[in-house]
Amino acid sequence: MQKPVNIIAQHDLLDLLLHNYQQDIGKDFTAYRHHCYRVLNLAFWHSDHSEQSLEKIAIACAFHDLAIWVCHNFDYIDPSVALAQHYLQQQGLSDWSADISLLISEHHKVTACDDNKLAEAFRKADWTDVSLGLLNFGLDRALLRALYQTFPTAGFHWRLVQLSAAHFVKHPLKPLPMFKW
Repeated sequence: MQKPVNIIAQHDLLDLLLHNYQQDIGKDFTAYRHHCYRVLNLAFWHSDHSEQSLEKIAIACAFHDLAIWVCHNFDYIDPSVALAQHYLQQQGLSDWSADISLLISEHHKVTACDDNKLAEAFRKADWTDVSLGLLNFGLDRALLRALYQTFPTAGFHWRLVQLSAAHFVKHPLKPLPMFKW
């Protein structure tokens, strides 16, 4: 894979969407914002690099895990899709609905999304970040280090461990409901 040359350090739409939910996200805001920016960059690097893809990625980033905090639900994929759908409808972007829904619903898919390149780029991005770069899908490790220096984890991964443990106690037969094959 060709080495991407720059890190997107600021995206107006992503920031606007995240700030709309800052109170809901609470003390996890910086951790989630940094996760979203890492995923935004990683997905864009794996994408076709078009402006439309970047906008779709930004919207999906903002909403992809959001229901954890807004709906207080660790089985958050469908509620996160619903939050994104509501936003898209309000903004007159219903024609993006299927694409954004797919990015969100497939981002924890274990196997590849062979039928949609942008969903696959988003899936790879989230897996790269959640694995702290252990799964890097061909991206240069120096670039990943630079991304984590720009957007430190800020406790995001530890928070995921805490949320997973709390969910497991309540739902031991469905410990990770967001994963799919």
